[in-house]
Amino acid sequence: MEPITIRNLNFAYPGQEQLFTDCNLDLNSDWKLGLLGRNGRGKTTLMKILRGKVKYTGTVTSKLNFGYFPLAISEPTAFAGEALLATVNDPALEQWQIERELNLMGVDPALMWQPYETLSGGEQTKVQLATLFAQDGLFLLLDEPTNHLDQLGRQQVADYLTSKQRGFIITSHDQDFLDQVINHTLVIERYQLVLSHGNYSTYFQQKRRRDKEALATNQQLKSEIKALKKTRQQRQQWAQRAEGEKKNNSHADKGFIGAKAAKMMKKTVSTTNRLSQAITNREGLLKEVEEVDRLPLNLVASHHQTLLTVDQVILTINGEQLFEPLSFKVTAHDQVALVGPNGAGKSSLIHAIRNNFAGEYSGKITLANGIKVSYVRQDYTTNHGLLKEFSSEQHIAYDLLLNILRKLGMERSTFNVPIEQMSMGQQKKVELARSLATPAQLYIWDEPLNYLDTYNQQQLIQLIKDYQPPLLFVEHDKHFIDTVAQQQVQVKIFPRKDLVQTV
Repeated sequence: MEPITIRNLNFAYPGQEQLFTDCNLDLNSDWKLGLLGRNGRGKTTLMKILRGKVKYTGTVTSKLNFGYFPLAISEPTAFAGEALLATVNDPALEQWQIERELNLMGVDPALMWQPYETLSGGEQTKVQLATLFAQDGLFLLLDEPTNHLDQLGRQQVADYLTSKQRGFIITSHDQDFLDQVINHTLVIERYQLVLSHGNYSTYFQQKRRRDKEALATNQQLKSEIKALKKTRQQRQQWAQRAEGEKKNNSHADKGFIGAKAAKMMKKTVSTTNRLSQAITNREGLLKEVEEVDRLPLNLVASHHQTLLTVDQVILTINGEQLFEPLSFKVTAHDQVALVGPNGAGKSSLIHAIRNNFAGEYSGKITLANGIKVSYVRQDYTTNHGLLKEFSSEQHIAYDLLLNILRKLGMERSTFNVPIEQMSMGQQKKVELARSLATPAQLYIWDEPLNYLDTYNQQQLIQLIKDYQPPLLFVEHDKHFIDTVAQQQVQVKIFPRKDLVQTV
């Protein structure tokens, strides 16, 4: 066991609010630590600080050699084994060791003999994790490894991490996954760091209890503040009336009235100061409670009952069939999930619906005439520039875009940061906000939860319950699927051989 000691840590990105202020932490390397918190709170930044990748004030003391997921693959066109060995540049690491870890994960080591760039996102995640765990002496920082993993893949990785005797620090927004793999939590809340023993559910139960107590305290304090402000206002009005009596009463003894007014004013100032101090003291006691705002949706009514029909559709790439024939409908209030393993062709089907699929298809895809579709993409790296320019290019209201981003938890200081310089979570919020702000009659979302924290996930669930929008989506988070999907369409891989390109 090696300690990680953090003392008086301070950090802020230029022009943005402080992420860490005089933070002190004592962590142990044998913990399987879940690093949690809302997007933009500094989870990835803390990992960068541990790795010495950003400048900060304070001290971080550790003898550990940190490894980081995801890897930045240097030769993506090479076979996966060669690409991974070239990236980590560890002379002691051999390919058979990575293949051993893949076997322990329940993954076919044959992936090592495919070009890395042809692997699906989930397969790339698995071979990267195997590579990192195959290296001796690394303490691993795993940043969002569940992104792009299907349900089977998440369970494979969860079982694999659970079996490991070594500790690590991991971020993820999949609650079920975290409950399986972590035994400690470090949560970056708005005004404090909360370190506790146990998994995500244990932390969340404790937080709900703290929030309940805080809400009760806040309600009492706000009532006291309201009463104090009312009393202060009354005192000020009395003093003003006394001063008015002095000015307007020309026949009375002005000396007497003036003395009376002065006495009243002196007493009022003294009382007002005490009341103001009491108000300030109580306002300082108000506790921070995470609030989840309801999101708006620019849903446009449609006179069509059926918005999308997929009838016996088959997709092929290079003559190879992706999945068994698919048929389903999305009607005016349907929420339909496309469910299946990585590589089944779910995203390819969405591309075909949007008329930009690179392969061929048979069967019939029918979109209702004239309907507007709003789309959340997996790859949104083409979003760039300042938000004001972006909203103009996308033909959406700038004020509405900012309003949605604020409700999603993005700090105002980020609004003047170019999109391409934002964190991945912030960029995902921009992509999602664009979809919500776009006037539409049908929504198509491809893995909307990637990089979104649990508060944002709950916001999306509430939005779908509130609006019941016609929605076709791809997602691997079982809780989300089970909560919002009225229909689950199974996309079954068609048995095929020698298919190099994975979709």
